Amino acid sequence: MVWIEGGSFRMGSENFYPEEGPVHRVRVDGFWIDPAPVTNRQFARFVAETGYVTVAELPPDPALYPGADPAMLQPGSLVFRAPKRPEDMRFWGDWWHYVPGAYWRRPDGISDLSEDLMDHPVVHVAHVDADAYAQWAGKSLPTEAEWEFAARGGLDGADYGWGNEFEPDGRKMANVWNGAFPMQPSAGKGDFGTSAVCSYPANTFGLFDMVGNVWEWTDDYWTDRHPGDAEKACCVSVNPQVREAAQSFDPQQAAIRIPRKVLKGGSHLCAPTYCRRYRPAARHPEMIDSATTHVGFRCVVRNKRGDGSFAGAVERIDG
Repeated sequence: MVWIEGGSFRMGSENFYPEEGPVHRVRVDGFWIDPAPVTNRQFARFVAETGYVTVAELPPDPALYPGADPAMLQPGSLVFRAPKRPEDMRFWGDWWHYVPGAYWRRPDGISDLSEDLMDHPVVHVAHVDADAYAQWAGKSLPTEAEWEFAARGGLDGADYGWGNEFEPDGRKMANVWNGAFPMQPSAGKGDFGTSAVCSYPANTFGLFDMVGNVWEWTDDYWTDRHPGDAEKACCVSVNPQVREAAQSFDPQQAAIRIPRKVLKGGSHLCAPTYCRRYRPAARHPEMIDSATTHVGFRCVVRNKRGDGSFAGAVERIDG
């Protein structure tokens, strides 16, 4: 894991999407963080040792989805499938599909993981799945503030994790969409789907894939806006975390009372022409029972002894 010294920074952005503002100063204590998202190989070891069954492998509870088509209430997950024709691009439901049988070991709902995919980020993990893995590893999920501080790599206020230019000197810095979303990129355009972790440059803290590849779970409940800045410098929020679930429910789906938590970092499906959320400040709400083909996670450890070693963390999987 990588030690992040902690400090204060300006969290959020007012240059892109309203849910990222207002910019406000917060402080976080030092913590350890995984250098990359948890991979299929690491998650497979967790499952092998514990027998854990993910949410996507279980049938949804009909009581949580009033009015749902019974045919949809079977184990599965959301899978992205690029439209083949422009006329198949009417709305997001034309490229997102609930696929029975899709789960972390069978991400497309058809084929089991190949060896080539074992070092890609694990996907189709709901929040409870990510939290179960973190507990097994002696770790925790990061707060939104911790995650964003780490993703910025000390570049306070920069748009991206490497500065203010999306592709400095034409160099691709993260696994994000190439071409006209959601049509499948043409050959030679780069990765389509997830990429092996650490395939793109690390930020100045030595962290990989903090932007792009997969969205990552945090442990904050969703709010539509950040709080404002403290009126006095002495009152800057320290280690903030939104712990209240009630305000996180989706007002557009009033009948579904499932809390939402914050995702960070964007994914390989974020495109300059469609979704510019491949930035440290970007944030997105996700129901805690949801699992999709572009959501993963990484973990943190907050307790540290004076000699720099872990206090209570079990280093099962890193290295």
